[in-house]
Amino acid sequence: MSQQPRLTEAAYQGPALEVDRDFYRPIGEQTERRDIVEEFTIPIRSGQAWDVPAGHVCRISTVEGPQVGDLNLWNRHDPRERFWASRTRQLQAAHVSTFDRLWSTLPFLRPLATIVGDTLADYGTDAEGGRLHDTLGTRCDPYVSTMLGGVDFDYHCHSNLVRAVLPFGLTEFDVHDVLNIFQCTGLNDNDEYFMKTCPARPGDHFEFFAEQDLLAALSTCPGGDLSAPMFGDDNDDPVENCHPLKVTVYKLSEGLLGDWSEPESPNYRGMHGLQPQTWA
Repeated sequence: MSQQPRLTEAAYQGPALEVDRDFYRPIGEQTERRDIVEEFTIPIRSGQAWDVPAGHVCRISTVEGPQVGDLNLWNRHDPRERFWASRTRQLQAAHVSTFDRLWSTLPFLRPLATIVGDTLADYGTDAEGGRLHDTLGTRCDPYVSTMLGGVDFDYHCHSNLVRAVLPFGLTEFDVHDVLNIFQCTGLNDNDEYFMKTCPARPGDHFEFFAEQDLLAALSTCPGGDLSAPMFGDDNDDPVENCHPLKVTVYKLSEGLLGDWSEPESPNYRGMHGLQPQTWA
């Protein structure tokens, strides 16, 4: 039996998790070697979906002030392959930044995207243990809102994402756990999830490189910068804390991609123990 790792070591290690930083660093830094192919702004408390072709970079940026965005990703040609937040937490980190990868669900299990730019990468861990770009929590939704507070509100991130993907033939059942971009979160001493005010400033951005043809969808969270509770006793609707987010898709110069190719899935036969086995 293999030796148990020390608590300070990552539980998951191996060559498949190693990232070629010499390849990805120029993609994020040499911004003059890219051209805009699509750009739009998502208004407050809404959502939009869009294509990110393989080998392109997508930037999500703050426009007027701090704003949290809830991101979903799918394989553009097979939406059964989609972002897997929990496995990304295990293989990368609970809060992601430059050179971390966003992994897809089984049986595909390969990078959907690699993060190549993050103007807030130096935020680190604050005094309360808060960090940015969160995979711990998930999207706000009207079901929890109704269950806990009796609030009937149709512009939670879940609903925004549902409306965003309908034109692409997807439904509510395709919306999944998110990457909370620009969101500051952590776990308190009781191991309870907490959220803090978003520290992003106008012009901050988060960029990812598409490892395959992607469909992306983003919701501008109705909580805005999360500096105030959304709903509850004696809480006003914090709409003044909400700001738009801008999305830009870039095509890269061919020289930047070199011999890059789309990641492959693990070479597993997929029998799941269905063949007879002896353990002698």
